[in-house]
Parts: sequence; structure tokens; C-alpha cells
Amino acid sequence: MDKAIVVLNAGSSSLKFSALAVDGEKLNLLVRGQIEGLGTHPRFKAKRSDGQEFSEALTAGRVDQHEAFTFLLQWLRQQFPSGPTLVGVGHRVVHGGADFAEPTRISPDVIERLDAYVPLAPLHQPHNLSAIKSLMQLRPDVPQVACFDTAFHHGRARVTQRLGLPDELFHRGLRRWGFHGLSYESIAKTFRQLAPDVAGGRVIAAHLGSGASLCAMKDGRSVDTTMSFSVLDGLPMGTRCGGLDPGVILFLLREGWTLERIEDLLYKKSGLLGISGVSNDVRDLLASQDPRAAEAIEYFVYRIIREIGSLTAALGGLDALIFTAGVGENSPDIRQGVCAGLEWLNVRIEPDTNRQNARCISAAGQKPSVWVIPTDEEGVIAAHTLAVVQR
Repeated sequence: MDKAIVVLNAGSSSLKFSALAVDGEKLNLLVRGQIEGLGTHPRFKAKRSDGQEFSEALTAGRVDQHEAFTFLLQWLRQQFPSGPTLVGVGHRVVHGGADFAEPTRISPDVIERLDAYVPLAPLHQPHNLSAIKSLMQLRPDVPQVACFDTAFHHGRARVTQRLGLPDELFHRGLRRWGFHGLSYESIAKTFRQLAPDVAGGRVIAAHLGSGASLCAMKDGRSVDTTMSFSVLDGLPMGTRCGGLDPGVILFLLREGWTLERIEDLLYKKSGLLGISGVSNDVRDLLASQDPRAAEAIEYFVYRIIREIGSLTAALGGLDALIFTAGVGENSPDIRQGVCAGLEWLNVRIEPDTNRQNARCISAAGQKPSVWVIPTDEEGVIAAHTLAVVQR
């Protein structure tokens, strides 16, 4: 073990990371963790592959991405004093726009082009780029690779990319980009290994977590998806509104709401939290006796069912339905609710295997089949990073 890849996912208040040892073409996890609470009460948490766990509070106050990554590099050197050598760092970058359809090695020119996409993802892109710029200062010798959440959705039919706006705005970037692409790429790869006879058909993957979306795939490629211009559209999420009549925004503006207040409402105070007034966490809502919590769950499930129906029409049928991400992988109740509303599509699951979070939760030979597959965005980023570095 003489080489390693580090994967970073930098957000507004956290820096998630994993380090993987390079063993030929294989990548073996060494450690995974995060620094959360950036800018408020930062805390470092990590867990090594041998099960050893770490947790410590960092200096209270202003700890930004640069300081967080400086701490992380020092900690990794302490944990692995005799190596391995860091040969590449892979980054999750939310928006690659029209220019970036595949993993790309970072250069000053690439950073400049990615900076131009900040207006398209103002709450995510700056933090992704901040981590990249910090590493360029701290370790200019280490190659960096950007992997894009939008890339998986490149190549879709033009009609699925359009919004009902003038063509001039389409060419300025106001289009249905789609996100969660790294997760869907992971699912498509795993499903091809699990069920190659089905994976080439009409598949819908449901990425259900604090962020939630659906992707319709045919032959492992994106056909359409529920997120569009931003990560606000489509399904309701933990704190994001999901699909919304734009007239609501006009109404709030006329009521005197500021841009900042509306942005805070749509991204941080809506979705499951907004409807329930209880929590943005599905587990809390399922356990709550508050009728508003039940209403939030009902709305969440209803919208998932409705959007699956829409994407099934886009595919011309359905051969498999896949649940993934935190809620999709771990909530039998949500899966049961969704599948019960899809019986008109002949979607049926086995109660016992569903409760066990089994890999396939439909009966043998059932069509469409229903699956629970863990997503591995970090693995996808690490593999792409290694491939780019080796090239």
C-alpha cells in the first residue's frame, strides 16, 4: 500500500472526506469522516476501516474550508506516518454546465470555467471550488480531479432539457440540467452487475435522502430526471420545497420578501420540515404522533408516486424500480407506501424482504422487479480520479 486517493465533498458547513488505498486497479477504504459545523462549532469525526473512531471539537469560531483541509492533511499524516503517498484528490462538484460531461483534471483554466457556473449553483459551487483552491495552495504537487453531479445527465434528448422559456435563456444556461448524477452512475454500474438482464431495460432509480430525486434510465443512461435547473425542483426534500409554481415567487416578491428571505425559505425552511413543523428527518416524522408529520410523509410519498408515473411514461414502461440513499435504503415504510401506490404498474414487494432491507424486495420473477441498492458516490469519484491521474 504505497499510494492513496482522497475524495472530498465540500459543503457550506461541512467537509466530508474519505481516503482509499490504491491496490492495482482496486481501491480499498482506509478512513472516512467529516468536519462539520464549519463557521460555528466545528467538530471532526472519522472512522478507520479497522473500526477505530475519532471525534474532537476544533477551535470554536470561524473555521473555513481552507483551515478544515489544512487540519485534515495534518491528521492524515499523523494516522499514516509512513505513507501511503497521496497521488490524487477527487472532488464532487455540483455543476459542470455544458462544458464538462466527464471527470476532468483541475487546472487554472478549468477553475475559471467552473467559476462561471457559480450563478447556476450559488449555494454549492463556491464551496466545491473553495476546497479545490485551498488544496492548490497547500499541495500544488497533487493532481486534482473534478467529478460532476450534472455529467450523468448529459446526452439526454433536447426536449427533456428545455424549460418553457425563450431560446435565448436556454443558451444562457436556464435549462433542466439534472443532479445526483454521481449517485445514479453508481447505481447503474452496480445494477449492471446484479441484474444484467434487466439493467439494459427501463429502470427508475429513486435517490431518497435529505436531498431527493428520481432518474429514468434506459441501458444505464439518463433519459430524464426530476431535478432540473436547480436542486430545488422535483420531489419535496428534507428542507427544500420541490416542484413549485413560479407564481409563488412573484407573490412573495410583491409581498415585500427579499431575495435572501425567499432563498432561505426555499432551501432551508420548506419540504418535510416546512410542512410538518417537526423535523426534516423521515425517521423523526414516522415516529411522531403529530398529524402534521403524517401529512408531510403523505405528501412525500404521493409526489414520489406521481413522478414515477411521469417517468414511466417517458420510458414507455418500467422493468425495474431501485431505491437508494439514506431514506431509500433504510426506510421500509416509505418503500411500502410508494410501492402500494404503484400497483397499477404491477409493482409489488414482499413484506419480509422489504423489512429486512434486502437487495431485491420483489418476488422472484416479478415484473417490474424492485431493488434496494446502496449508492457509492465516493467510490465513483475515487475510481474516476485514479483513472484520470493514471492517464
